[in-house]
Amino acid sequence: MRVIATLMRRELGGFFYSMSGYVLIAGALLLLGFSFTLMVDLLNSEPAEAPITELFYKTQFFWLIVLIVSPLITMRTFAQERSSGTYETLMTAPVSDVQVVLAKYGAALLFFLLLWLPFLAYPWILHRYAPQPELINTGAQLSTATGILLFGMLYTAVGVFGSALTRSQITAAMVSLAIGVALFLASFLHVIQPVRGGWQTTFYRHISMVEHMQDFCRGVVDSRAVAYYAGLTLFFLFLTLKVVESRRWK
Repeated sequence: MRVIATLMRRELGGFFYSMSGYVLIAGALLLLGFSFTLMVDLLNSEPAEAPITELFYKTQFFWLIVLIVSPLITMRTFAQERSSGTYETLMTAPVSDVQVVLAKYGAALLFFLLLWLPFLAYPWILHRYAPQPELINTGAQLSTATGILLFGMLYTAVGVFGSALTRSQITAAMVSLAIGVALFLASFLHVIQPVRGGWQTTFYRHISMVEHMQDFCRGVVDSRAVAYYAGLTLFFLFLTLKVVESRRWK
């Protein structure tokens, strides 16, 4: 654990020693600000019956942060090491491949979660100034935060995998974005191929990120959704580990 913590500090420092980290923070804050503004406008324009957290995930800015910011965070994890020539040094250090993958993944996930810190202030602000403070539901806030964590875990794992495939950060970001968008678009399979009942309907609902987030924002944490994101996260981390192991012996 000490080795992983040391590598994580090194990786996190890389975000703040360059302008890229601050640009990402500024961009995420801007998108969160737009999302918050839309929520306030919706509350002022018409009465809401559902928890305010439901309005949050329905804004396009929420999905922009999840889909676009994640690849931008993770594109540097392995690709930058390879392009700068420090990858070989890292791989010859007395650390295991698992430790390297977990450290880079953990640092990227922490940075992703850091971008969402303003979300914690939204309930307090809305409770104080919103015209319907009774819609502030603590349980829904906690489950929404759980959903953001699970989404972050998955998309960070996808991004680290994409970065491990190439030495180009742009290519890594594009690969990660393509996989992430594909996972998101799977939410709309029931529209493309409508079915009535049966196992197909159950399957489509099980892989629908939009429906999962809707449940989280309503205060519902389904163990099947948790298992889905945890399983996919482990799958992409496993793929990343195999890519790293294969490159070590080249």
